[in-house]
Amino acid sequence: MPRPPLAREKVLDAFEAILVADGERTATLDATAKAAGVSKGGLLYHFGSKDELEAGLLERLKQLTTLDLERMTSASEGPVAYYVRTSVMEDDALDRVLIATTRLAQGGSIPAAEMLRDTRHRWAETIRPHVRDTASLDLVMLVSDGLYFNNSLDVHGPDRMVPRSEELSALIKLVLTATA
Repeated sequence: MPRPPLAREKVLDAFEAILVADGERTATLDATAKAAGVSKGGLLYHFGSKDELEAGLLERLKQLTTLDLERMTSASEGPVAYYVRTSVMEDDALDRVLIATTRLAQGGSIPAAEMLRDTRHRWAETIRPHVRDTASLDLVMLVSDGLYFNNSLDVHGPDRMVPRSEELSALIKLVLTATA
């Protein structure tokens, strides 16, 4: 698959960064073009509307999720441990696009909300064969959600809210024991 044009990626990066930092309302075409260092015409060459820009971001999430699922299925620790461990993300590409997509969904974007549900469904379906039942799958997914949510609170706060290193390994061991 050929690599997308650099200017197109710069525009998506800028849109994503504005969504993450300032929310959906400030992520206008003008603001995105300015942040990307391109003219509005340059932005419109790649994305003819804000809806197309949003669709480009959702496609990025889909592609990064596919890569994550590939890593999950080939992880030596197994898919469940991988999923729980990587729920504590720190400013990686998948984390940024998830946050940006969440901002779009919070702003009322139905395609963004659908993409977030689809992403979660894809993760769940990859984990399902590695747990004993639906309750076990729910446990894995909800522990992951809690880690991810609390990690976002942990970023600028004085108190550590998410287990790290040995504590995270102990939590993963507990989840694996409970779901096997």
